[in-house]
Amino acid sequence: MPKADLDLVKLVMQRNELEQRQVAAIMEDINTELAAQSEEERKPTIKKQFVVLVSDPEGKLAGEDFTCWVLQIPEEDSPYVANERLIKSGYNYNASPRGRRIPVQSIGEICEVVTAKFTKENLVWVKTKEPVLVVTTDNKLPLEGGKL
Repeated sequence: MPKADLDLVKLVMQRNELEQRQVAAIMEDINTELAAQSEEERKPTIKKQFVVLVSDPEGKLAGEDFTCWVLQIPEEDSPYVANERLIKSGYNYNASPRGRRIPVQSIGEICEVVTAKFTKENLVWVKTKEPVLVVTTDNKLPLEGGKL
């Protein structure tokens, strides 16, 4: 249904010889309804936290090179749900017409191929489509001269 400009509506009502009070009351009612609709359409923004999903097929972290993807999930959710939600997004993508033609088969493919439409439905946002290398640290600040 096409939307009409408020000035056009007012002009048409005046042309049909309605009283100024009636025109003013109708215009006020229309403005009230528009304000109510705009409030309903606004959704509160979701606060998000970053999660790094590490690819660790052997189950060892020390001294190894790993790839990971940076994700965001809602702030109040546990980081452990990120993997499940990413998998669910992959299943939903594979059920789509494009996914039936070219299905994804790994977490990496989900991050690279699956569009934000599918991941956003499951409240997970992929921030890095390409895998990122993980670097470990001992979390200590060296003293002057580089020694601890």
